Amino acid sequence: MPFDAVFLSAVAAELRESVVGCRVDRVHQPARDTILLQLRGRDGVRRLLLSASPNHPRVHLTGEPTENPAQPPMFCMLLRKHLVGARVAEITQPPMERLLDITLDCADEMGEPVRRHLIAEIMGRSANLILLGPDGRITDCLRRVDFEMSEKRQVLPGLFYHLPPPMERENPLGCSEERLSELLAAVTGQKRLDAWLLDTFAGLSPLICRELSFAFSGETDCDLSVLSPGRRAALPGFLAGEFQKLAGPFRPTLFLQDGQPKDFSYRPVRQYGALWEEKEYPDFGSLLDAFYAQRDRSEQMRQRTQAIHKTVQNLCARTERKLAVQRKELGETYGRERLRRLGDIVTANLYQMTRGQARLTAVDFYDPEMREIDIPLSPQLSPQQNAARYYKEYTKRKNAEKMLTGLIASGGQELEYLRSILDELARAETEKDILDIRAELTEGGYLRETDRKKRMKLPPSRPMEFRSSEGVPIYVGRNNRQNDQLTLRTAQKNDLWLHTQKIHGSHVIVACGGSAPGERTLAEAAILAAYYSQAREGQNVPVDCAPVRNVKKPAGAKPGMVIYDRYTTSYATPDPALCERLRVK
Repeated sequence: MPFDAVFLSAVAAELRESVVGCRVDRVHQPARDTILLQLRGRDGVRRLLLSASPNHPRVHLTGEPTENPAQPPMFCMLLRKHLVGARVAEITQPPMERLLDITLDCADEMGEPVRRHLIAEIMGRSANLILLGPDGRITDCLRRVDFEMSEKRQVLPGLFYHLPPPMERENPLGCSEERLSELLAAVTGQKRLDAWLLDTFAGLSPLICRELSFAFSGETDCDLSVLSPGRRAALPGFLAGEFQKLAGPFRPTLFLQDGQPKDFSYRPVRQYGALWEEKEYPDFGSLLDAFYAQRDRSEQMRQRTQAIHKTVQNLCARTERKLAVQRKELGETYGRERLRRLGDIVTANLYQMTRGQARLTAVDFYDPEMREIDIPLSPQLSPQQNAARYYKEYTKRKNAEKMLTGLIASGGQELEYLRSILDELARAETEKDILDIRAELTEGGYLRETDRKKRMKLPPSRPMEFRSSEGVPIYVGRNNRQNDQLTLRTAQKNDLWLHTQKIHGSHVIVACGGSAPGERTLAEAAILAAYYSQAREGQNVPVDCAPVRNVKKPAGAKPGMVIYDRYTTSYATPDPALCERLRVK
C-alpha cells in the first residue's frame, strides 16, 4: 500500500485547500492509535483522520462514521484541552518525508494566543502523533519512545522535538537529467531498475518503482546490466520526465481485484494488466475511505475482542479435550456384558474353587460350542468375593454409560454454544455488540464480573434493521441474547423466522404483519441469514424458514438455542452488497 512521501504530498495539497482556516470543533479517539479532528469552516464540517496504526498509518479527510469509546483516552483528553477552538493555520511537509506538520493557532491557559504543532509521522511501525508546545517542546505523544527503545531519537514529553534522521537518498523532484546520468554511470554489475530506484531516491514506494521500470522496459524486473547502450542512455531522460510528474496533477486511483480493493495510488498503474481494475475517485479522502473502511473496522474489532476471543477459544479447547476423554471412557463401558457373564460362570463354579486360587478354568456355557475359558481371579479374595467383583465392575460400567452419555450430550451443547460465541465475535461491529457478548458470558459464568461502579453503562443494543426491496421490515440479531429477545419476545407469532441449517448464525425475522411476504422478500431474508452466519464466505447455504409460532426454546437451553418444526429449506448465496443496500442506517 504505497502511502509514500509523494502520495502524502498529494494528500497534503488536498488538505490545504480544505482545512486551512477551519477551527477544531471536537476531538475524538475512536481507536487507540487514531485521532479524529472535527473541523468547522465556511463550507461546513469536515473530519480529519490521523492514524498512527503500525499496519496502515495515514492522514486524510474521512466521511466514514466512527464509534467512540465511552471513556476517552488520556491523549484524547490532552488534545481536547489544547486544540478545541484552535484554527488550522498551515499544513507543511518536509521534502520527501512521510511527515505532516499541522500548525494551529491556539490560546493558552491565560487566553493568550500561542502556536502549537500537531505532527503526524506516517512511518510504518514507527508511526506517531506528537503535540508540540509553543517552544517546540513535546507536550505529549501517542507513542513514547525512550532511550531503551531508540538510542538515536527519543520522543518524550518535555524534550525538544527533532525531525527523524534523514535518509541518505536523492530527492527525485530536484534531480536533473545530468545528475541521473551520473547516478546511473555509478551502477556496475547486475542491478534491477526498480531496486535501484528504491535504494537511490526518497519518497518512492516499491509499487511506483516497479511501475517506472515497467513503463520504461515493459518488465517490472528489468536488469540495468542487460540494457543496450542506447536504451541506457535514454533512461535519464525518461526518469527526469517521470519525476516531474511527481509534483502533480494527481489522480486518486483505487485498484480492485475480483471486485475487492487491492491497492491505491496517485497515478495509473499498468504493470498488472487486466488483473487489476482501476476506479478513480474525486479526492483522496474518499479513495482512502473506500480502501481502509472495512479494514479499520475489522482491525478495531479484532483488537477489542482479542481477550474475549482467546478466553472462549481456551474454553472450546478445554471442552473438546474433556469430551475426548469422556468418549474414550464411554467406549470402554460397551464391553461390560462380558463382565456379567464371567461373574455368572464364577458363581456357577463356586463349589470347585478354593481361596487363593489365581485362575479358574471352566466351561463357558454362553458359548454355543461350550468351550472352556480361563478366568483370572484375585488370590486375596474368596470365590464369592471374586464373583461379586465382576458383578460390581459390570454395574459400575453400566452406571458410567448412563452418566457419560448425559455429560457428552451436555458437553456437546456447550461446545456448540461456545463456537456460536466465536461466530458472534467475528461478526461484531460495535462496542455495544462486544459488551452484549461479555455480559452473556458473564451471566453464564464463563467470565468474571467486572467492577460495576467503574463500568460505563451503555443503552442496550438493538437488532440490525433491513428493508426488503418490497418494503417489508427484516430484523437480524447481533448475538445470542438478542436472538432470544428478537425471536421469543419481539416477533409476532405470524412473522417468519429464518436461520442457516446446522450452521451458527443470526436469527432473522421477517415482520409480515399477518400477510404473506413476496418471494423476493423471502429470498433477500435468506441471503441475510446466510451472510450473517458462519457460512458468509460460502455459496448455496441452506436456510430454514418457519413461522415464529413453530420456534421454541427448550428448558435450560443456552442463549440463542432453539428448536423448530414444520419448516421449509431454501438455498442462498451471501451477497454483502445487497445486505449493505437493504440495511436501514
